[in-house]
Amino acid sequence: MAFIKRLVQFDVDSTFIQQEAIELLAAKAGVLDEVSRITESAMRGEIDFEQSLRARVALLKGLDQSVISEVQAEITMTDGARELVSTLHSKGHIVSLVSGGFIDIIEPMIKELSIQYFKANKLEIINSVLTGGLVGPIIDRAAKGSALIEFASMSGVEIIHTVAIGDGANDLDMMAAAGLSIAFNAKPIVVDAADLSITEPSLRSVIDLIQLQ
Repeated sequence: MAFIKRLVQFDVDSTFIQQEAIELLAAKAGVLDEVSRITESAMRGEIDFEQSLRARVALLKGLDQSVISEVQAEITMTDGARELVSTLHSKGHIVSLVSGGFIDIIEPMIKELSIQYFKANKLEIINSVLTGGLVGPIIDRAAKGSALIEFASMSGVEIIHTVAIGDGANDLDMMAAAGLSIAFNAKPIVVDAADLSITEPSLRSVIDLIQLQ
């Protein structure tokens, strides 16, 4: 059978990693309860993602830049994530990460795993302090969908051979665009939209689910 090159794109927070990075930052700022309420509402698709993101980031205003390295140290990859990336890369496939979270937090992980394609939001930092704002375009539901199409084109993968894995309403566009979509311990709205669903706290079954060569 001829080799079929695949692109496997992951949401990051609560999918590729176990935590929600913004909640780790919020805990440092003492605003975790407020941020969690907004996050949950956004994940259920009740409020616009960009609006919710800007509201949550505004609550982080005044945090020292040093909290970023603290949060990086607190992040735990989901069981099987590291091995899955290694297996995909070793077999000639492409891995991409798209996050409604922050490149500031996940950049070391991206470098460690040699992930070539990624998009995430950028915290605004002035004089070593978080301003409560963001820099550049927002990575929202539509941007995640566009990223899948862009990364597939850049890496020479046919869209039918792409896989999107996510857990929240923000992932629906990329899951709709992908050849195969997998809900990962997801909200009901995402499970209903996905081709397949994982209900265990591990990504180890992905290789079998996508029938990887």
